[in-house]
Amino acid sequence: MNVRDSDAVAAMLVAAGYQQAVRENDADLVIVNSCSVRGKAEDKAIGKLGLLCAGKRKRPDRKIGLMGCMAQRIGEDIFKKLPLLDFSVGTRRCGAIPQMVRRVLKGETNICEISAAEAFPDVPDTHNETGHSAFVTILLGCNRRCAYCIVPDVRGPEYSRPAHEILAEISTLASHGIREVTLLGQSVMNYGKMNDVWHSDDPYGTNGYKEPFTRLLEAVASVPGINRIRFTSGHPSGCTDELVHAMRSLPQICNHLHLPFQSGSDRVLKMMRRGYSRADYLDAVKRLRSAMPDFSLTTDVIVGFPGETDAEFEETRSLMEIAAFDNAFIFKYSPRPGTPAAEMIDDVNDAEKMRRNQILLADQDIRGQKLNQALVGTVQEVLVDGPSLRNSERWSGRTPGNKIAVFTPVKGVEPGSIAEVRIKRVAPQTLYGEIRGVLGSNLIIEYSD
Repeated sequence: MNVRDSDAVAAMLVAAGYQQAVRENDADLVIVNSCSVRGKAEDKAIGKLGLLCAGKRKRPDRKIGLMGCMAQRIGEDIFKKLPLLDFSVGTRRCGAIPQMVRRVLKGETNICEISAAEAFPDVPDTHNETGHSAFVTILLGCNRRCAYCIVPDVRGPEYSRPAHEILAEISTLASHGIREVTLLGQSVMNYGKMNDVWHSDDPYGTNGYKEPFTRLLEAVASVPGINRIRFTSGHPSGCTDELVHAMRSLPQICNHLHLPFQSGSDRVLKMMRRGYSRADYLDAVKRLRSAMPDFSLTTDVIVGFPGETDAEFEETRSLMEIAAFDNAFIFKYSPRPGTPAAEMIDDVNDAEKMRRNQILLADQDIRGQKLNQALVGTVQEVLVDGPSLRNSERWSGRTPGNKIAVFTPVKGVEPGSIAEVRIKRVAPQTLYGEIRGVLGSNLIIEYSD
């Protein structure tokens, strides 16, 4: 979501006449987009801003800005920490950044624009992306109020964008060569539940879908040129029979879902205010996998939540094995100011949080290797991204199940192609293979095994 916000701001600044720098050292303006989900994320942002502001002694004309969740949370107090910071803008005001930059260039400083949480959100539809994939925001804010989460405070209440705005944005992206879109929302399956998003004359709904989110998925799938649709982040309560049917029936929807579970213990889930039980979560997983046997599932989990016992940690560990996650993002609990959990006694020490974290990481490596090993010898459709970050002589892309595949490029394969890649070997989070052909072309490559 922050990547999307950064992209939108970059696009607005380019449209305002500024030129994007290739390297940070070349930039006359640097904006740090911040996150408040964990304390460590805020510490990193403060550290980076401190270095940038200190550098103004050598480059006094360089302008430094802050945007995002930390800016929203701290408000004008950020200038007490960073007096050389030029401007700070909250989560629902990023559209004001070009104007703020103009004010800074005229000599103003310490400008702060923080909107009230209930303010109508600023949702730019501009994109600075080139290539074949794009993020599209469909829902802002969150109403769930999980005990540990600061997002409702810094992102505000839920607001769903009108469907016609989203579809117009995606149609424009498709006309510019985008083939894959990822629909974004803090609780994306809640799309359309808090405000009206469909007009009575909107033409979509030929498959009989009634839920706002599944209607949107059907509509996006009808946009010419869009071959793949993803969405994140999910919640078990959103895994309705209608959604499962849509994911199975609409070929453009990728067979992957990121579905955070956070804890395998009913008692901890209740303390977290997650709104579901262990059985509820596993039922959602069962229905998804029953409908789509090749379904790929990833998740988030927190270890060391206040009061979490060894036995409750083992419940989390066992749920991960039952659910057979393809990948997991594992976080050590970090208290966030103003949340209900911050009032609880943080009684799991750092060493124990680290121990539990490492156990789950090791488990996931074993699980990921086993799941990926079953793909050796199969041919996967890979949307080609281009040169691999670690080795430019090899290219990479993603399968519909969101697995990274690495391969040696061949003539006729370009970023945005959908290559048929035969998997030769695997690692816990990566597939390695060779190109056999490209969908939509006459390229067929024969290898001797």
